[in-house]
Amino acid sequence: MKTVLLLLSLIISVSAFAQQDRYQFDNKEQAVRFEELTKELRCPKCQNQNIADSDAVVAKDLRDKVLVLVKENKSKDEVIDYMIDRYGYFVHYDPPVTPATLVLWVLPVLIVILGFGFIVIRQRKASVKQRWSENDELLLNKLIAQNKHQERS
Repeated sequence: MKTVLLLLSLIISVSAFAQQDRYQFDNKEQAVRFEELTKELRCPKCQNQNIADSDAVVAKDLRDKVLVLVKENKSKDEVIDYMIDRYGYFVHYDPPVTPATLVLWVLPVLIVILGFGFIVIRQRKASVKQRWSENDELLLNKLIAQNKHQERS
């Protein structure tokens, strides 16, 4: 049993090691830049998964393109700009603040504030309408007297 577990763990570790060494770089700096970029870029097909962890075909294509751009000694910002131009802001986990993204942040807050204001105004109007007048008091006393009279009979 121990031999089977040892053999199984050896196979898993060798396949993981082979997965890491799949890409060849000219220097250590390129390898580090490639790793950073693949963890920072999001797979356009997957739900919130970076291209380093995704098994989607488009993620592999993006990894391959990042590799080509890194080997061309493109800077990290140049690679990110290339990917954003091609796939849109979704591909980057840290999109810039633009008028469109600002609306996405401000609009929900405005809706909550307006909703709260609407509720406060409605409550104030309702409380003004529901003031107890002398006529209401007289009507209530009359109804109570009628109810007592009916109970006695």
